[in-house]
Amino acid sequence: MIEMELFFWCLLAGACYSYFLYPAVLLLIPKRKKDEPYHESEFPRLTLIITAHNEENRIREKILNTLTLDYPRESLEIIVASDASTDATEDIVAEFRSQGVQLVRADERKGKEYAQLQAIRAAKGEILVFSDVATGIDKGALKLIAERFSDKKIGAISSEDRFISEDGSIAGEGAYVKYEMWLRKLESEVYSLVGLSGSFFAARRCICKEWDISIPSDFNTALNCARQGYIAVTDQNVIGYYKDIKNKKGEYARKLRTVIRGISAVMSKPDVLNPFRYGFFAFEVWSHKIMRWMVPWFLLALLVSSILLAPVHPVYAVILILQVLFYSLVFVGAVIPALRHVPMIKVPFYFIEVNAAIAHATIAYGLGKRVTVWTPTKR
Repeated sequence: MIEMELFFWCLLAGACYSYFLYPAVLLLIPKRKKDEPYHESEFPRLTLIITAHNEENRIREKILNTLTLDYPRESLEIIVASDASTDATEDIVAEFRSQGVQLVRADERKGKEYAQLQAIRAAKGEILVFSDVATGIDKGALKLIAERFSDKKIGAISSEDRFISEDGSIAGEGAYVKYEMWLRKLESEVYSLVGLSGSFFAARRCICKEWDISIPSDFNTALNCARQGYIAVTDQNVIGYYKDIKNKKGEYARKLRTVIRGISAVMSKPDVLNPFRYGFFAFEVWSHKIMRWMVPWFLLALLVSSILLAPVHPVYAVILILQVLFYSLVFVGAVIPALRHVPMIKVPFYFIEVNAAIAHATIAYGLGKRVTVWTPTKR
C-alpha cells in the first residue's frame, strides 16, 4: 500500500507540474536584462510573409490590413506565399501588385512550411515576419518588433494571441489562452520560448536558413534560435487578433492537428531533449511540452488510484471527491452547452477538452497518424 500511496503522490505532482510547478520554478529564476531599443531612423528592412491556401474570402481583408501598418514603406516588403491555391486567392493578390504586394506560389501543395520556404528564398528583408491570413495585426506592431530586435541576443519574437467573439469580447477560451500567454512571458523573461505563435511571429534571416518543412515553423524557429545561440521571446504589446471559431468541432480538430504536429516535431528532433546539448532550453521543452502531453494520462491514473486509496485515509477520499466534483462540472458543460460561458464550468470544460485532444493526438500519433498538408481553420 505504501507503494500505491507513493505512486499517487507522483501522479499528483506530474499532473500539476507543467501547469503549476514549472511556472513556479520560472518565477524563482532571475530575469535577464534587455538592451536599449532602436531609434526610429534605424529600423531594419522587414519582409512580411503571408501564407495562404484557398483564402479568396479573406485574403483581400488581410492585404488591406497589412497595407495600413505603420512602418516605412521603403523598408517593408510584402509577400503572399500561396500554398498552391486553386481558387481566386492568387488573382486577388495580383490586384495589389502595383502597391508592392508580391505573390510567390509553391510549385505543388506540400504544406504551410514549404510555402513559407519559397517566400524566404525570395525575401530581401533582414527580419522576416510571418503571418496567417486570419490574423489581424495592430497598426504599430511592426515598429515594436523592430525595436525588440535591437537586443542582439534575440533571434525570434512571438506575438500574443487574442481571440475575439462577434461582439468584440474575449472568446470562450480566453482564460486558458491568457494562462498560456503568461507562461510564455515567464519563459521569455527567464530564457527563451520553446514555441512561438504560429500565426504571427518574426525572426532574423539567419534563423530561417535552416527551414525544416517537416515540422511546425514556430517550433523550428525556436529550435534554430537555441542552436545558433539566440533566444526566442514574446512581446505582450505585439498582438495577433483572431476571430473565435464558430464550429467547435473545427476547434477540436485544430487542437488535434497542433498536438500531432508538435509530437512529430519533438520525435523527429529528439536531441532537443538533451540538456547537455541544449541546456535550459531542453529543460523548457521537457517541462512545457513533454510533461504537458503527459497530463491526461496522469489525470486518468490519478482518478483510478484515488478510488483505490479512498478507503485508506480521509485525505485520499477528499481528493477523490474534488475530482468527482470537477468532472461533474465538465459533464454539465458537455450536456448543457449554454452553461459553458459560466466561469466555473467554462474553465474546467476547456481544460478537459484540451487534454482530451492531447490524449486523442497521442493515440493517433502512435497509430501512425501524421499531419503534413496545412488546411487553415475557418473562423
